[in-house]
Amino acid sequence: MPTFETLLYDVEDGVATITLNRPDKLNAFNTTMMKELIAAFDETDADDNVRAVIVTGAGRAFCAGADLSAGAATFDYDQRGGEDRMARQEEGVHRDGGGLVTLRIFDSLKPVISACNGAAVGIGVTMQLAMDIRLASDTARYGFVFARRGINPEACSSWFLPRLVGLQTALEWCFSGRIFPAQEALDRGLVRSVHAPEDLLPAARAIAREIADNTAPVSVAITRQLLYRMAGADHPMEAHKADSRGIQARGRAADAREGVTSFLEKRLPNYPDKVSSDLPDIWPQWKAPTFS
Repeated sequence: MPTFETLLYDVEDGVATITLNRPDKLNAFNTTMMKELIAAFDETDADDNVRAVIVTGAGRAFCAGADLSAGAATFDYDQRGGEDRMARQEEGVHRDGGGLVTLRIFDSLKPVISACNGAAVGIGVTMQLAMDIRLASDTARYGFVFARRGINPEACSSWFLPRLVGLQTALEWCFSGRIFPAQEALDRGLVRSVHAPEDLLPAARAIAREIADNTAPVSVAITRQLLYRMAGADHPMEAHKADSRGIQARGRAADAREGVTSFLEKRLPNYPDKVSSDLPDIWPQWKAPTFS
């Protein structure tokens, strides 16, 4: 089991729980947390025992945004230098650390459930946009506060947010930078459901259990990437091609035989295929864009 400085990591009955763990700083995001979140999702992808991932926060916040301890230089990567610098491309542009995290979550082979237990501001909310199912405590508060800090939205949120809530709501939230409650997040489609604080993690775990107990992990991995990647396709024919490749590959796999047999025998399935070794390439023409 990996150990981290800014995260807690636990796996129980096929469900990994990643807890942002800087409660004295309201789980503020720093470079160490960025690197450790990426490493944690590398771990969940590599572990075939992990069927679903829950992300939550320790204490009274989910994540209060970027750690502002560097003061006025917080977002000036050139001035900060040293270990605080993000990865940089040859043309001299620093990669946004939040974006590195959301891109890693985007590539996850396991479904990701957000259990937002409190304040989620800046990267605290934008990292959740790349998660698949978002639950909130009724104490949660959200804010796309970038314009109030003199910067612009980050963490690929200009791609994710309008797809989730529509362009008008995305623009309103980002233009104003105001903090809004969990009920508004629910009403506008940002979150699936709102729960009393003590019910939040049990609700997230119930969803994770439904996935872990009943579905084929390779099928879930394919499904997740199909839906995300096809969101940017320019014609449904691209989805038809990828669907067809997937059905052909999965139809002859042991999982398909087990899925049908367990249904006919009225028992829980025991899927033998593994994400680490049996994931087919159903989109040979798709390539992740390079940074420029």
